[in-house]
Amino acid sequence: MIALVLALAVAAAPTPQPLTGDWVVDLTPGGGKPYLKGMSLTLAEDGTVTGSFYDSAIEAGRWKTSKGRTCVSFRTGDGQGPYHTAACIQDGAVTGQTWAEHRKFVFIWSARKATADDVKAEWW
Repeated sequence: MIALVLALAVAAAPTPQPLTGDWVVDLTPGGGKPYLKGMSLTLAEDGTVTGSFYDSAIEAGRWKTSKGRTCVSFRTGDGQGPYHTAACIQDGAVTGQTWAEHRKFVFIWSARKATADDVKAEWW
């Protein structure tokens, strides 16, 4: 009986998602001075993503794990138009891109796990 209860508890436990948490996104253009922004992600069991990126709440976020990687896609905004972001983590490395049609650019970026000092930084 105890083994059954423990098995059910393990089966019911949510699967930890490797992208959940705070991230430092490096948007630095080639050869430029460092350009960092914070990103906070929560991946829910129902496939939704919530959090924030670049001082904006995440809207319509979704995630999926397939082909050896976990990826997220979501929308944020700046009051002028939407930003569409997609990112994946594979083998511990996070890479992504953010497209702003109204601003006519695509940022290609990478990210690392944030530290306590990062989330206190002025740029966060």
